[in-house]
Amino acid sequence: MNDKNRKYWRILRTVAIVLCILVFTPLIIPEGVYKPELLGIPYSLWTSFLITVALVVITYLGTRVHRSNEEEEVEP
Repeated sequence: MNDKNRKYWRILRTVAIVLCILVFTPLIIPEGVYKPELLGIPYSLWTSFLITVALVVITYLGTRVHRSNEEEEVEP
C-alpha cells in the first residue's frame, strides 16, 4: 500500500469510528424528548438510516483503497 492509499485508509477508519461513536450520543436520540420526529418519521430512524448509508459508502471506499497484493497483481 502506498503512502497516498495509507492516508485515505486512516481517514476512512477515523470517519467510521466517529460515526459508530456518534450513534450513542444525544444527537441521535435527544434526551428528554418524548417523540422526536422529522417529517412524521422518527428522528432516530432518519439518523440511523443516514449513518448506515455512510458506513456502506465508507466500506466501499475502503475496499477500493485497501487492496491486497494478490488483487493488485490480477487486475490489468
